[in-house]
Amino acid sequence: MTTVEDPPAGLAPSGLRRVLVALCLTEITSWGILYYAFPVLSVSISRDTGWSTTVIVAAFSVSQLVAAVVGIPVGRVLDRRGPRWVMTAGSVLAVPALVVVATAETVPVFFVGWVIAGVSMGAVLYPPAFAALTRWYGDGYVKALMILTLAAGLASTVFAPIAATLVERFDWRTTYLVLALVLAVITVPGHVWGLRGGWPDPIRQVGAQPDGYRKATGSPAFLALALALAAGSFAASAAVFNLVPLLVERGFSSALAALTLGLGGAGQVIGRIFYLPLAAKTSVRVRTVSVIAATGLSAAWLGLASSMIALIGITIGAGLVRGIFTLIQATAVTDRWGGEHYGRLSGIVSAPIVIVMALGPWAGTVLSTWSGSYANAYLILGAVGVVAAAIGVASIPVAGGAAAVAPD
Repeated sequence: MTTVEDPPAGLAPSGLRRVLVALCLTEITSWGILYYAFPVLSVSISRDTGWSTTVIVAAFSVSQLVAAVVGIPVGRVLDRRGPRWVMTAGSVLAVPALVVVATAETVPVFFVGWVIAGVSMGAVLYPPAFAALTRWYGDGYVKALMILTLAAGLASTVFAPIAATLVERFDWRTTYLVLALVLAVITVPGHVWGLRGGWPDPIRQVGAQPDGYRKATGSPAFLALALALAAGSFAASAAVFNLVPLLVERGFSSALAALTLGLGGAGQVIGRIFYLPLAAKTSVRVRTVSVIAATGLSAAWLGLASSMIALIGITIGAGLVRGIFTLIQATAVTDRWGGEHYGRLSGIVSAPIVIVMALGPWAGTVLSTWSGSYANAYLILGAVGVVAAAIGVASIPVAGGAAAVAPD
């Protein structure tokens, strides 16, 4: 990537290490408490309150929709001022949000708590963290993103058992109050202390225009990228959320199905290691299309396979692909338009991804009812992934237009 000039990094190597360590810690905690604790606690919430699981999941899904909307202005502020106070504010807001959730006696109040939590998620989860590392690390951002996603991939491994232990010992309300305290103690000082330091000017590409942000968002390539990533994420998310019902339909016990799901999660963490060699040997177009296609094909294969060994193996392989797909998403904007407007552009690209991921829990149920089985539903998800890959072919900007920076 050719630049007009190399702006100051903003942080010394020790500062960059501090930022990365802080974000690894805060992302594990934020994802673990705000996202992964919910599936563990939802059954207890329903049993204690008498609210239907559908209503409870709907409240959580609303938080994801709010996070998607909030992510766009958060990206704009982050581009200009840096991540420190944006992410700190999100962490601070998460605490009363969880308190409202924990003390809610009515469904409307429960929804309000998750709406507030959604605002917090829009400011503390992956998109702002990715933007921070992309700007601070410059040309070394890919390795930093890989390390961050490897660490954050352990969020469910760490916090799902903690949530399960707490709810077994106390109740879901006390569990959320304890988790709110843990989140406050770790993430608020983590962002205040870890993200301090100069916010460097973005690296400008030769020929970049002042209105490059508007040209990028108005380009056919940007639309194709947003559609491809959203459709691919929908297929991947729905496949993960509905894997246990599929496996039970195939004759797995609930315990073995849950274990298989965990193996897929482990594969997802390991898969991120393979992104760097893949990026070194392939063009942006090739790796985008191939990884999205593999996401769809693995879903279809799960729908076709019947033997226990094959289903377990495919689940692990699908996890590996999802791990790489996470980094395809994280690097998509920089690979195509550089890092100058990363926060705003990634916020727009991420919004539909978050929305379709919020729909994932329902997608498998709806598709399985309509098609007659979860196996058929996975074949449909596979087709969605293949269509997404085809759209991804058009996601590369025209050379010389909209500050395109990546080779085809």
